[in-house]
Amino acid sequence: MSTALRAQLDAKLASFTDLTTGEPLLTTATLGETRLSDGQLSVELILGYPALSQRETLRAALADQLKTLEGVRDVQLKLRFEAPVNRVARDMAGLAKVRNIVAVASGKGGVGKSTVAVNLALALVAEGARVGLLDADIYGPSQQLMLGVGPEQRPQQVQQKYFAPVMAHGVASMSMGYLVTEQTPMVWRGPMASGALLQILTQTWWDELDYLIIDMPPGTGDIQLTLTQKVPVAGAIIVTTPQDIALADARKGIEMFRKVDVPVLGMVENMAVHVCSQCGHREHIFGEGGGARIARQYEAPLLGALPLALSIREGADTGRPVVVSDPQGDAAQAFLQIARAMGAALARRGQAPSAFPEIQISDD
Repeated sequence: MSTALRAQLDAKLASFTDLTTGEPLLTTATLGETRLSDGQLSVELILGYPALSQRETLRAALADQLKTLEGVRDVQLKLRFEAPVNRVARDMAGLAKVRNIVAVASGKGGVGKSTVAVNLALALVAEGARVGLLDADIYGPSQQLMLGVGPEQRPQQVQQKYFAPVMAHGVASMSMGYLVTEQTPMVWRGPMASGALLQILTQTWWDELDYLIIDMPPGTGDIQLTLTQKVPVAGAIIVTTPQDIALADARKGIEMFRKVDVPVLGMVENMAVHVCSQCGHREHIFGEGGGARIARQYEAPLLGALPLALSIREGADTGRPVVVSDPQGDAAQAFLQIARAMGAALARRGQAPSAFPEIQISDD
């Protein structure tokens, strides 16, 4: 390929707007091998985030653009996904193959954080990523129920000292709920719960994963600090509702992650609007635009807004989250958009330092 043609190719790609992010494509993608032979242009493009549902649309749009290059009659475009590597836990054997660890958190309970976490994990799988899900809520584990894993299922042993994650709907999962019964309350003080979380973290053998989603317990206490001290978290997603009291607690969650040097990848506004199934009337039951306001305040993107929908609740209760039970529905499509936006946010960050942050407690 001539230098002039390569310059034209680079210019075309640099000016192409990503259909998902609305930004230049090369912000979250890199150019691989390129070749021109007898008017046939072969281009490899490596996407930094999973977007299987958008691949053919993106391929067609890009091919149309590249066919306008001088001397090009036809375009063969190869698109593949490769997640960036952010803060790999190389000193923790079970986590050494995990490329990105993402915490899904909230300042308070009741905002649908666990429901968002499980559907986000499943949406990433649907978009073509290898995904794990860790339930870090020691006192109230729920992911085993949301994933539809029966009480008789227990993790298998690996190398006689690790747990193998339990597979459900294509997601590798681990939860305290796999190790105790529904009738077993965790009557533990904070240090005991933190120790249990560390044990699960260090004794689970995760295979090659693009993303490990951690469903955090609500609040900003011992477990949250233990996780951010001991595990190299690449970023956090804050889940909130538009309600003022939820937004106040969401701010505390954002500030906590800032103090421990974990980037906030964005906000997810849950229960943003209710659409009447009979007449289609839209009503903002918990307020309107709160997630967008707090996202602007902290210069964090609003990854998506989710409806207050019966299908989301029913899917979580029956062990078939909405991304699995109704993949073409509006709610599932919203989760797919959030998954792509989260992946793009990590792709923009690229390789990040792997050192653990120093945690300092102050009154400000």
